[in-house]
Amino acid sequence: MTAALRPQNAPVLASLSKAEPFASAEQAWFWTMNALIARREGARIVAGAGAVQRPCEPDDVVKCLDRLYRQRRIELAHARILRRWGERGQAPDPRALRERGDWRLWREALSRLDWPLRQKGIVDGPALDLPAAEEAAILAWPGARS
Repeated sequence: MTAALRPQNAPVLASLSKAEPFASAEQAWFWTMNALIARREGARIVAGAGAVQRPCEPDDVVKCLDRLYRQRRIELAHARILRRWGERGQAPDPRALRERGDWRLWREALSRLDWPLRQKGIVDGPALDLPAAEEAAILAWPGARS
């Protein structure tokens, strides 16, 4: 005897055509961290229950990050910085002396995470625009002879 599918037990799948991709990898990361924190605190994550439907689950973003780590495109320090600042819900401030190193790792990790998220359709905004590296100035050594 075959079991008949009962409509009340059928999974509810959100339509991908209605899903709104993130504008940036940073926005996707903060959303992911909020979902992971909520899950850790006991909330049940249900697809399609949020104010905006997203084209992924939080674990999809984490899997992209994990793949980058396994490919040695990011290091454990990058993942730690993403977790630390993601839990705070804000990016490090490059103007603050103590946060400057974290900001560099934050930007490196997000720039490397940007492409896989775009390939999966999770991010669909303007490309990540990193500030141009400042040119190093060559200064004369005080005791050098010309």
